[in-house]
Amino acid sequence: MELRTFNIGCFGGGTGLPSLLGGLKRNPWLTVNAVVTMFDSGGSSGMLRDQLGVLPPGDVLKCACALARNEREARRVLLARLPTLEHARLGGHTGGNLLLSMMQQYSGDFLAAVDGLRGLLDCAGRVWPVSIEQASVCAEYRDGSRTRGEVEVDAAHSAGHGVTRLWLEPEVQILPGAAEAIARFDAAIIGPGSFYTSLMPIFLVQGAADAVRRMKGPIVLVSNLLTEGRGMKDFTVGTGVRVLTEAIGRPIDVVIANTASPPADSLARYAEEHKAPLAIADVPPGCEVVTGDFWCGEIARHDRRRLAQAVWAVLARRLL
Repeated sequence: MELRTFNIGCFGGGTGLPSLLGGLKRNPWLTVNAVVTMFDSGGSSGMLRDQLGVLPPGDVLKCACALARNEREARRVLLARLPTLEHARLGGHTGGNLLLSMMQQYSGDFLAAVDGLRGLLDCAGRVWPVSIEQASVCAEYRDGSRTRGEVEVDAAHSAGHGVTRLWLEPEVQILPGAAEAIARFDAAIIGPGSFYTSLMPIFLVQGAADAVRRMKGPIVLVSNLLTEGRGMKDFTVGTGVRVLTEAIGRPIDVVIANTASPPADSLARYAEEHKAPLAIADVPPGCEVVTGDFWCGEIARHDRRRLAQAVWAVLARRLL
């Protein structure tokens, strides 16, 4: 057996993807890339999009920090929020969001800004925005109602609305460089992350699903630890596999799911938010299920070392 370095792509956004990247980047046999959703409408990213007309920088920034040579220092400096001062329009933003937005305005090119940040942080891998065109996530629900924007879609889940259709408005095209990179990946890792606002929007971008279908390696889904509000009460690991399979037009080969029992007080706290452990059920035939204890603390977050080892075990078995 001859060992070689695998070039892999990790798809998503939010807080889940950076944790996965931070664990995988330490593996000397992996070259790790991030393909990041670009449709954040909330928090600092959403405000900068409205105030400056720039692309939302938050998810790209977090992934770049995760891949930085000195991740702890990068996060400490770039993810800290500036103080909110009287008459200061930009107070309350993270320093990194402002830096990336200013770099975009200076260069006139978001991808050049991302590459510049990657050079500053000496990142171990590449961060690809899935598109550099402005768009919003839109959803339609079982009762016929609709919402527009990432924050609004998440709020509807909490309120009990189940998604029946998801789309981007306006339609946007995949970044050509990202499409070429995806087709060359040895494997694709999707998640963890908010299913309808971090994971699915990537594959709604025109050309993204086609690029994944051209990739020859396996597709691995890292399932979330919890459901996301009353609207996803009946959502299972199998549901995620089926919906993503339909969106991509190619089967999910492996799903990694948690079987750990978190502390009772943690479950009670999340139950107040109408969130519950994601059940492993109805996984389509042909999709391998890999289980393990990934919820190791009080907060619903994958243990990064355990998850990175599990992903490597799957990739080594399927690619070596």
